[in-house]
Amino acid sequence: MKKTMKKTMGKTAGVVLGLTLAGVLGGTGVAEAQAQPSVPAPAAAPAVSKAGAHGSTVEAPASVVAELKAATSRARASLSPNARVICYAAHVQDIGWQSAVCDGSVAGTTGQSRRMEALAISTSGVGGVCANAHLADIGWQGWACGRDGDVVTVGTTGQSRRMEALGVQVGSGSVGAQAHVEGYGWLSSASGNPVYVGTTGQSRRMEAVRIWV
Repeated sequence: MKKTMKKTMGKTAGVVLGLTLAGVLGGTGVAEAQAQPSVPAPAAAPAVSKAGAHGSTVEAPASVVAELKAATSRARASLSPNARVICYAAHVQDIGWQSAVCDGSVAGTTGQSRRMEALAISTSGVGGVCANAHLADIGWQGWACGRDGDVVTVGTTGQSRRMEALGVQVGSGSVGAQAHVEGYGWLSSASGNPVYVGTTGQSRRMEAVRIWV
């Protein structure tokens, strides 16, 4: 009788745990989308050393480029000359380009239902960076790459087009990222090289992002 009760209790606990996990992951596998989007990932990024190779046509304004380069230099100076640094600035619905942030700080907005439309990135100490954006009605835009000190921009401006997912690759070591997505909030963080955050095939806007190296 006791053995039967233990088996029954064990099965019940298993069902509860399974339902809990299903609630966390969701029917669309949200957590899985962090490491592997819900559609095939884009072709591998080109070597970062091939600076200037890109599929993106958007460019951040000169003022944003200057601010990103300055922020990257300040962050490096506050740590060490060889420090690994990544800084980025988001272009947001009804706001435009935001100020640059670095190393895990939040770019974009939360709680305002505003779509991210573009992202500009600058690095130091990682051998450069490549980025790729998944956009509404376009899909994966194509990789844009630059060396340390360059500013790489993906997404669109002036098209009212939401960014849905982001891929990032650095020249050496690893990179981490986390996306805030419409209807889900902050998804699980991902790390590796490259990494993909956000969702694809769900028509959900990315609202904010954090990136670190």
